[in-house]
Amino acid sequence: MAQHTPPAPRICPACDGFASAAVTLGGRDARGHLRTITVDCPACHGTGVVSAHRVREGAGA
Repeated sequence: MAQHTPPAPRICPACDGFASAAVTLGGRDARGHLRTITVDCPACHGTGVVSAHRVREGAGA
């Protein structure tokens, strides 16, 4: 009996699956830690994958 496998999730074309990044703000706080913020990909909202209907490829899309 054949087993059905779900389709692989589509990797976000804007971030190539690396949906979040830590960005340093420069300098350190009073305890010596780097000040950072986390930035999410605006296309996939930090998930790294997009649904099939959101992926647009090619110049005419």
